[in-house]
Amino acid sequence: MQLFSIPPLNVRVRPRTALVASADRSFRQRLVHQLTGLRWQVREAESGAQAWSQAETATPDAVIVDSWLPDLEIGELLNEFKVRFPEVDLVTAAGDVAAESPRGPYRQELLYALRHCQETDTAVWNAAPELDTTAQEPARSEAASPTDAPAAFSAAPIHALSLPGAGKTISIQSGRSAQGAEMNPGERLPELVGNAACMLEISRRVRLVAPRTTPVLIEGPTGSGKEIVAEALHRLSTRSRKPFVAINCAAIPEALLEAELFGHTRGAFTGAVQGRVGRIESADGGTLFLDEIGEMPLSLQAKLLRFVECGELQRVGDNEPVRVDVRIIAATHRPLNEHAQNGTFRSDLYYRLAVFLIRTPSLAEHTQDLPLLVEHFMERLGRDIPVKRLDAGALNMLTAHNWPGNVRELEHVLERGVILAGDSPVLTAREIDFGLMVN
Repeated sequence: MQLFSIPPLNVRVRPRTALVASADRSFRQRLVHQLTGLRWQVREAESGAQAWSQAETATPDAVIVDSWLPDLEIGELLNEFKVRFPEVDLVTAAGDVAAESPRGPYRQELLYALRHCQETDTAVWNAAPELDTTAQEPARSEAASPTDAPAAFSAAPIHALSLPGAGKTISIQSGRSAQGAEMNPGERLPELVGNAACMLEISRRVRLVAPRTTPVLIEGPTGSGKEIVAEALHRLSTRSRKPFVAINCAAIPEALLEAELFGHTRGAFTGAVQGRVGRIESADGGTLFLDEIGEMPLSLQAKLLRFVECGELQRVGDNEPVRVDVRIIAATHRPLNEHAQNGTFRSDLYYRLAVFLIRTPSLAEHTQDLPLLVEHFMERLGRDIPVKRLDAGALNMLTAHNWPGNVRELEHVLERGVILAGDSPVLTAREIDFGLMVN
């Protein structure tokens, strides 16, 4: 009597796939080893945004998410995962599987793999309450405790990232390193003045992404130093010996912007008496910085999207494509994700430019750096004349100001004060004038 049926030889069972999202590389490797032994196929993600992107590309059967990620707030990320991927088992760092998960048999295997990883883990993961591993849990220092990580972000700036396929935004938190440790001011890039957590986080992000060809979107208010961040990205990249070409998309009339970016042939339009290489082509091998990308007309965004996707452009009036190798960095003072959602900016272009986001804070968000910034600008202004110093009254005025023009306004106020001070070696409150602010 046949007790069970043997499936046909040509029937193949789809392997189960798991996605592990953790900033701790060693833990990911241990978990991959455990799950592979249980016949899972495992993909890895170092951040929440990367995990979301991989899940969009190929939906896994299970997602194991660390209790802290360097870019996204865990609670919101898990909520969005449940909405977007309702059939996926979600396992948090506490070993908790989503209650609405329909695949109960996966639960024990996932917890089994976590338990064996936790036996040697000392940093990122909490012991699962169901597994009674308290006795084996090694002591953790307070700085390394993952449960303390969210509280450490309470004063850090938060940036919203709109994820593809999701109707909401996810918070991106800044101010600590990928392992949750405080950044060392000595790791700050020289051009990024300030030791506040948000400024050190920018330095960290620049160092991480600079060696890659990944497109970067820099968001921040006017005058907060977005171009300085772009130049730092170029300086630390493998393209540093090639051109850094910047173009302000808001400063060129719409009728001329296409020819300025892509170039044109002789006679392509009235006044084109000779051909010209565009800014994109002139940056070949180097970095193209598109400042105020949010001001680019929708009609031109489609042509830029074509170049971003395939690396080829067509000069105005020419039918032959030109292959160009550039690294694209874009910047905007607008909430570009919101504009992408309401249709005033192409969402497909936004997602291709915003592969890696860096936010430059307003000066009001790091006023503790004001003395360092004042010293920096006074030294720069003192290259041709003796360096002046500020008295207590002038410093008090600067401290009390709300700085709507951000760091650029501070630079201009100090330059104006140096001029008004004449030959005096000291700037007083009389020379601090905010009324003639130039943005």
